[in-house]
Amino acid sequence: MQSIFSAVSDLIVHRPGILTKIILVLMVISLFGMTMVSMETGTATYMDVNSPEGVLIEHYTDTFSKETVILLVESDDSTSPELMQYIDTLEDPLRNLQYVTSVSTIVDVVKSLNNGVIPSSSGEMTEVMAKVPDNVKSGYVPSGMLNMGAIGLEAGLSENQKKSALANLRKFIASTNAPPGVSIKLTGSAAFDEEMGAAMGESMGTLIMAALVLMVIVMGLLFGYVNHRFLPVVIVTAGLIFTFGFIGLVGYKISMAVIAAFPVMIGLGIDYAIQFQSRLEEESRDHPLAEAVYITITKTGPAVMYAMLATSMGFVAMYISPVPMMQGFGLVSIIGVVTCYITSLIGIPLIAVLINYKAKGHGNSRQAAIVDSVLSKTAVWVAKRPVPVLLIVLLVAFVGIQVDTRIPVNTDENSFVPPDMPSKTTLDKVTRTMGSTDTAPIVIHGSDVLTLDSVNWMKEFTDLEVRTRSKITQGTSIADYVITYNNGVMPQTQSELDAVLNTIPKDVRDSYVNGNNEAVIQFNTVKLTTTTQSDLKEDIEGDLLLYPAPPGIKSHVTGNFAMFTNLVNDIVESKELITYTGFILVVLFLAIVYRNVNAITPIVPIAAVVGWNAVAMNLLGIDYNVMTACLGSMTIGVAAEYTILVMERYIEEKEKTPDVIEALKNSVSKIGSAIMVSGFATFFGFSALILSTFPIISDFGLTTIIAVLFSLIGAVVIMPAILSFVDRIKHGVEELEEEVLHIPLAHQK
Repeated sequence: MQSIFSAVSDLIVHRPGILTKIILVLMVISLFGMTMVSMETGTATYMDVNSPEGVLIEHYTDTFSKETVILLVESDDSTSPELMQYIDTLEDPLRNLQYVTSVSTIVDVVKSLNNGVIPSSSGEMTEVMAKVPDNVKSGYVPSGMLNMGAIGLEAGLSENQKKSALANLRKFIASTNAPPGVSIKLTGSAAFDEEMGAAMGESMGTLIMAALVLMVIVMGLLFGYVNHRFLPVVIVTAGLIFTFGFIGLVGYKISMAVIAAFPVMIGLGIDYAIQFQSRLEEESRDHPLAEAVYITITKTGPAVMYAMLATSMGFVAMYISPVPMMQGFGLVSIIGVVTCYITSLIGIPLIAVLINYKAKGHGNSRQAAIVDSVLSKTAVWVAKRPVPVLLIVLLVAFVGIQVDTRIPVNTDENSFVPPDMPSKTTLDKVTRTMGSTDTAPIVIHGSDVLTLDSVNWMKEFTDLEVRTRSKITQGTSIADYVITYNNGVMPQTQSELDAVLNTIPKDVRDSYVNGNNEAVIQFNTVKLTTTTQSDLKEDIEGDLLLYPAPPGIKSHVTGNFAMFTNLVNDIVESKELITYTGFILVVLFLAIVYRNVNAITPIVPIAAVVGWNAVAMNLLGIDYNVMTACLGSMTIGVAAEYTILVMERYIEEKEKTPDVIEALKNSVSKIGSAIMVSGFATFFGFSALILSTFPIISDFGLTTIIAVLFSLIGAVVIMPAILSFVDRIKHGVEELEEEVLHIPLAHQK
């Protein structure tokens, strides 16, 4: 291993020009690769699409849940003939727009019940509307002032195609002459997701830039004891370019969770660079540059590498999660920390050689001296009182581990966005009137789902659920339209049913049946919390067992309703297992590398920090979501880096002095400033996220800086305590062994 680092040192010192050219070529390739980075969206980010449930949800989405845009029409009278005439003039032009497959409004139902024409008077309109079943009517006309239509888009559209479709819809609607007092807006999940994605991307980009600016300011203020204090920022920027260039070139698609990997890559990347530059500064004061480079690479290189690999063990544990998004977080984090480490290992010494780096000299930074003094005194104070310190630390951590299981998991996208976002306010208006716009669908499939028995069962089961489940506001299936188009009664024979089915408009029919083999029941619900949604899913599945479909017909709860319920369960069930597996992998790795009792010491502060995070989240009322669910692994990663570096330097200093207190004092004074600078750079940098108007981002920013702050405390406070405590135990065991071994000799004398 040492020969590899020596070879790297020789290459940097003797061939800096060639190495620089290679790096510049790789940089250009990486910049090209960054343009190929693409986002993964949809079901594939939340669950395994090859699993039975994943296949069913994907099929349901492609067949029945094509992206739907809700046409929200507000007026003084939602069923006036004038309004109906206007909506009728919209339908055909809307159907002809690119990517639009269907348009369904109350006008279709009214015309079918009135010989294909719209009533000309309010009285006639009232008579026709009286024939429309309540559950059908409430879906289109939820109130006297709201009228809603469904615009179906093609399945499998890319994000750009969806944006184009929505832009075309808005442009067309703006070009029409709406009656006085009539307002038209587009809403629903497609419009909501588009605005949320655009706003979040813009917000996140601005906040990441703000974070980098704040990190630069912190580096300028705290890293002044070295020459070229902003060099680590350049290195971590290069590391990020290499990381995302590689991701783009290999064609790996990233998801929202990758945003959560940013603090990991930037925080650890800046720490790697600071560690190398701090050691280079230290060695350059007493040695020629070539020798300083050699010592830095051969001493700090392995130490930081072991810390980086231990950190990666925490991210490897993410693969236990069944959620692809969390697996992606782990993979991108591993790629990022490895790339940033290699960039720092080579980049800092190479730039030093190219610019003929000169150290600032001894005692030039009063600020660094004060920080080192405070950290050294803290370490000594803690090291002399390890037992009470560790008892308090572990007690709080134990409480946190118990509290962690009670923190809810939130997957409601509506709660992730600013309350005043236009698409949210529009969607909230619909929700207040008719409940949630998301449905709880049941897919029915078999040899023939359009037999009279099957259609009757759909109607009876729908009525049963609406009657007995208070969270369900209404249910709609093809059976309701059969009754609507058969003068308000269910057909009595199969031939009558077939005849009625042929009269139902194709756009309506395709929304509820797929050939003769598949059909769907759509249940509308009140606004559900994560817990009540999970309970309702279990209730519906239980009712399907008690009141099964006719022989040969199977039924399953599916769609986003099932997917997000499963997602919550997957996160809750795997979160603790991921954390514990991360601990185990880190311990095993350290035991294999160091092969002594000191290897277990970092796990104590790491476990403590994870417990503290839970206490903080509980006190601040922060829920887990798709971003903060990765907090455990992120904490293990950051805390492992800081604590292992302290342990590494302690082992190095212990070789120089047998006095544990002196060794701890020296190690913390020499490495503490570097850790504090990198920690505070990450802390203050990502505090910018707290200012985001998106609750999901501001919560993530808050939990991130809490994790970083706790990790710093773990490194400079808990590590000296546990190292001192372990040393006491070792000495106690050695003294006991010596005493036991000398007892026979004493008796003989």
